[in-house]
Amino acid sequence: MQAAARIAPEYFLMPIHNADARYRECVYCYELYHQLRRQWQPNCPYFLNGEVDKGGHPYFPHDRRAPKPDFVVHIPGTNHNYAVIEVKSREVANEDNIRTDIAKLVRFRGFGYQRALYLLYGMTPTQARHRIERAGATVAQMEAIKIRVHSGPNEPAARAH
Repeated sequence: MQAAARIAPEYFLMPIHNADARYRECVYCYELYHQLRRQWQPNCPYFLNGEVDKGGHPYFPHDRRAPKPDFVVHIPGTNHNYAVIEVKSREVANEDNIRTDIAKLVRFRGFGYQRALYLLYGMTPTQARHRIERAGATVAQMEAIKIRVHSGPNEPAARAH
């Protein structure tokens, strides 16, 4: 993912006044959105949307806690769904959050999304694999999604497996 390579250090690990820098998922995601949009092809029929609230969507008619993926790539108002993306920093990528995110991505694949991407940042591919293994991801789940790891600012995201 080349857009990740354009994320500067202050968006990757946010400086905090009188405190240690912190990973802030929203800050990272907004910058990733910006970098993705900068390289988006003008003739691409798909739209990139961030944090689309799926509450009230026909996929989730009675689900009060409908998922809100970090990004979707789709043609709004149609069933042309290309990709769903979840992002997690090393600070919050614990076993429970990883299980929830993987289940969400697999669920969206069942709705016809052609691709599901899990982007973990602030760790190495080996660290990401260990966390995912500890979370108990199944082989079927791992076959349904792609995992990418963004280890540091100004570096491209790499495959985790």
